[in-house]
Amino acid sequence: MRWFLLIGVALALAGCDSDSGSGGADPAPGPSVAERDEQSHPDVVDVSVERTGETFAFEVTISSPYDTPDRYADGWRVLGPDGTVHGEHTLAHDHANEQPFTRTQTDVEIPDGVDEVTVEGRDSEHGYGGDTVTVPLPSE
Repeated sequence: MRWFLLIGVALALAGCDSDSGSGGADPAPGPSVAERDEQSHPDVVDVSVERTGETFAFEVTISSPYDTPDRYADGWRVLGPDGTVHGEHTLAHDHANEQPFTRTQTDVEIPDGVDEVTVEGRDSEHGYGGDTVTVPLPSE
């Protein structure tokens, strides 16, 4: 009977969080501190675009594992093939507890003749950069 109790205690201790400040179960393991320090820009990981009459709506997913109130992914922009900025979206706060995160920008005006755009993320400290996603624009 005692060995059942010992096994139960061992299993319970194995599931305990060694960081008493976390207040609960650990989230899925994230990048190491070195990996966070090496990344200087957020990455755009997915973009979907929908035509809404004469404008476009963009649903953009960004990953920025270093997001803190001091430094975070603070926006993105929609670029035409020639580098023209057709839209910019500003994020007002970090998304540290929501990685990756998705936000939508509506009413982006893109002139006729532009068939695809690239979405690029922005970092509050380093500006634009990181992985981008290029998507075709839906026709009417």
